Amino acid sequence: MYNITFKPRLYQETIFHTCSQKNTLVVLPTGLGKTNIFVMLAVQRLNIYPNSKVVLLGPTKPLVDQYLKVFLSSTDIPEEEMTVLTGKISPENREKLWEEKKVIFSTPQGLENDILTSRISLSDVSLLGFDEAHRAVGDYSYVWIAKQYHETSRFSRIIAMTASPGSDLEKIQEICNNLYIEAIEVRTDEDPDVKPYIKEKKIKWIYIDLPENFEKAKTFLEKSYLSKLEKVSEFGLLEKGKIKDLRKKELLGLQADIRKEVSQGDKSFENLQALSLLAEAMKIEHAIELLETQDISSVKTYFDKLYQEALKTNTKASKNLFKDPYFNSAHHLIELMYENGEKHPKLDKLKELIQEIKGKEPEAKIIIFTQYRDSVSKIIEEIKDLIKVKSFVGQAKKNGLGLSQKEQKEIIEKFSQGEFQALVATSVAEEGLDLPSVDYVIFYEPVPSAIRFIQRKGRTGRHDIGHIYIFVARKTRDEAYRWSAYHKERRMYRTLKDIKKNLKKISLNQSSESKNNVSLKNFIDNNNKEVQKKVKIIADYREKASPVIKALFSNPDIELEMTNLEIGDYVLSEDVCIEFKTKEDFLTSLIDNRLFTQVKNLTSKYKKPLLIVQGTEDLFSLRNINENSIRGLIVSLAIDYRLPIIFTKNPKDTAEYLFLIAKNEQLNLNKSIALHTKKPRTIKEIQEYIVSSLPNIGSTLSKPILTHFKTIRNLANSNIDDLLKIENIGPEKAKTIYDIFNSEYKTSKKENEIKKE
Repeated sequence: MYNITFKPRLYQETIFHTCSQKNTLVVLPTGLGKTNIFVMLAVQRLNIYPNSKVVLLGPTKPLVDQYLKVFLSSTDIPEEEMTVLTGKISPENREKLWEEKKVIFSTPQGLENDILTSRISLSDVSLLGFDEAHRAVGDYSYVWIAKQYHETSRFSRIIAMTASPGSDLEKIQEICNNLYIEAIEVRTDEDPDVKPYIKEKKIKWIYIDLPENFEKAKTFLEKSYLSKLEKVSEFGLLEKGKIKDLRKKELLGLQADIRKEVSQGDKSFENLQALSLLAEAMKIEHAIELLETQDISSVKTYFDKLYQEALKTNTKASKNLFKDPYFNSAHHLIELMYENGEKHPKLDKLKELIQEIKGKEPEAKIIIFTQYRDSVSKIIEEIKDLIKVKSFVGQAKKNGLGLSQKEQKEIIEKFSQGEFQALVATSVAEEGLDLPSVDYVIFYEPVPSAIRFIQRKGRTGRHDIGHIYIFVARKTRDEAYRWSAYHKERRMYRTLKDIKKNLKKISLNQSSESKNNVSLKNFIDNNNKEVQKKVKIIADYREKASPVIKALFSNPDIELEMTNLEIGDYVLSEDVCIEFKTKEDFLTSLIDNRLFTQVKNLTSKYKKPLLIVQGTEDLFSLRNINENSIRGLIVSLAIDYRLPIIFTKNPKDTAEYLFLIAKNEQLNLNKSIALHTKKPRTIKEIQEYIVSSLPNIGSTLSKPILTHFKTIRNLANSNIDDLLKIENIGPEKAKTIYDIFNSEYKTSKKENEIKKE
């Protein structure tokens, strides 16, 4: 029997009771111990089902590492029974760890891949937790994993946890449906059972007026923006009287509608011109946002980028902007302001605030949130003489900025230890990271999202009074965002409480008992199916993230195998191999000449090659390619290469075609399934082929190995130290290669018995 080693709070026990009975969405303010509720439930499920596993999923590796720490400090479960699984661990080792461990913490993408490749099964998982559950929408991995768990687990229980699921009824209901939620436990700072544990958060809104030149530049940009929309209204696509009230979301919707009409063949002058004008308007709108909320340096950087686009590319929107007198006036004024060293007043106000905080609390920890990476650099430049500060941004490298998860973890540790006092962070610090509680959170600008507003606020006030300062530039979108987040947060809690009261009336999923019965029935049925009725499909491993793969995996009549295919994307029999393209990729591969190489390999090795092209878009409108060139390509593929082409609508449609073809080949025509590879012809190719077949070598590493050793004989006679001299060969890989060439070949006892017979 396992036990927890902490005393639960009353609200945690209340929520735990619900979670033990039903699949539950837990909405709890940051810092109130959502993970501890999962701990309590995990211990209970492992005690009820001693041969089962419990799994907790989180969006980032640092957060997943944190779960392990919580379990080590909160339970008596031995550490050797727990593990963290991420993409950093090889698939083979993940499979081994999955078999050996009882408590598993993982990122969703790695788990999804292991399910798809049949390395693991969720059938013995008695509890599946989804942290930051507001992500469970659209194509995020949480959604598919929950579906697989619901269908295969013999004793399923789901707990989903978040501080903020969003403010829209539709989104919250989507999360509930996607995660098979039957009950909701929601607490706010004002609930009586939570209030004793809530530390006060003091919020102060700091209002700032834009200087005269900022207002002038803004006026020029607004006139340019309105002139674009007025022209669109002349085509009858916008109501002129409502132009000033249009939101960015509405403009994006209009753009999408017009693009759809163009893709369906309506390439009228009005539609094409409107698309160009809307693209110009969106660029101006972004410039206004930077001017209002960030700094002159950010606006100048953006103008420079647009200017380079106008000079060096065929982007019509950028070219047209610099022909616009209002836009040019704003451009020249911005340049002048930058040269004169004018700054957004938020920067001086921030410096004043930092000095004020340092005067009151010299050791205080501070996080400054901002929307843009350019602003991170500018803010640090302004305050670095006042306080020890570091940037904290995402992994993607943009303008030289970018931190790996390892670097993020190191910064967090140093911040916790007091090596520096302030972080200037983008949205990456809002969730999914084990950031310590801080004394002050500063919003460089308000955010319109309830989720992001709550996540930012939650970084302070965990152990002591928290202070939150939010900068608002008057008469700008800052003011609109300030009230938007406020109303969305209130609406979120109202919606959650309404859903909680009316769970039976809305389209959530079946009860836990009936679901488990259905899941168990599916599990038994799937395993009792006659083997000969299943068809096998071999898919290229690089397709693992494709929705087609997920659709194939969900078909109980398909045995899916993932491997590295040299030719094609799907093998359905010894005769049939499929090259799969989306319409966008089909055209891209035409431009870069990949397609004909792929088709030659396909048609030379398989009797029945096939090309599947997926998508509902108009093929002739996706790219700026002559329509007859596309028609000529299709004719050439069909006539010259005798390659049939099937056009499908979506991943489900594609998967159905693959299944039907495989079924016809394997069950009706009794064809076996086999891989055909390109045979090496020259001595050089044969040498590369032999070396590339060694474990974890492949075609890329075979060439430097042969270049180093000159001959395969030299390679076979090499020792481990010789192998380690080659880049990308480590001790483990070197030992494996050495053992292959130096170990005695032994047949099994069974093989020897067969030989005697």
